[in-house]
Amino acid sequence: MAIEAVVFDIGNVLIEWRPERFYDAQIGEARRRALFDSVPLSAMNLEVDRGAPMAESVADLAAAHPDWADEIRLWHSHWLEMASPAIPGSVKLLEAVKETGIPVYALTNFGAQTFETARAAYPFFDTFDRAFVSAHLGVLKPEPEIYAVVERETGHAPGTLLFTDDSPKNVAGAEARGWNAHLFDGPDGWAARLVADGVLQTAPTA
Repeated sequence: MAIEAVVFDIGNVLIEWRPERFYDAQIGEARRRALFDSVPLSAMNLEVDRGAPMAESVADLAAAHPDWADEIRLWHSHWLEMASPAIPGSVKLLEAVKETGIPVYALTNFGAQTFETARAAYPFFDTFDRAFVSAHLGVLKPEPEIYAVVERETGHAPGTLLFTDDSPKNVAGAEARGWNAHLFDGPDGWAARLVADGVLQTAPTA
């Protein structure tokens, strides 16, 4: 079955998502490890991705862990520094696919407010024909319903979709629906897959 549309994850595919690196720079690796061991920051962020409000979620977590309150608040005030920089090779691939006329979609676990923050910072977000954002949908990858939403809303059969994500679980979730999926480990591998599947004739040059 020919590929009719390409679906990109965003975090660690098009932009780096490295909260640990940010906190290492702010408070040192040892203290960052203690923070992440003591405070459920990742769990909080997952709820934001499901649709919980960002500012309130961070404030509630800071109130629940007063010894770490200042560090927790950085998750909100310095969020964009964790979600950077862009990955230039992947952005070039997004633009190259778009130029072919094949629809390009985003499928991403992302908070509603943070998605708008990132969209303002990264103009290439507007390249997508549509962005399927977990917080808008109230469902997360790799839950089957989020893939079903893409199928239903775009009208593309599973076997005609080519998806890339850096999470093995999210890739497996797509493959379980019958999607073609690629585990992202860098732009070069993704470029090769796009060429192999006939989406691009050649990989774009730097």
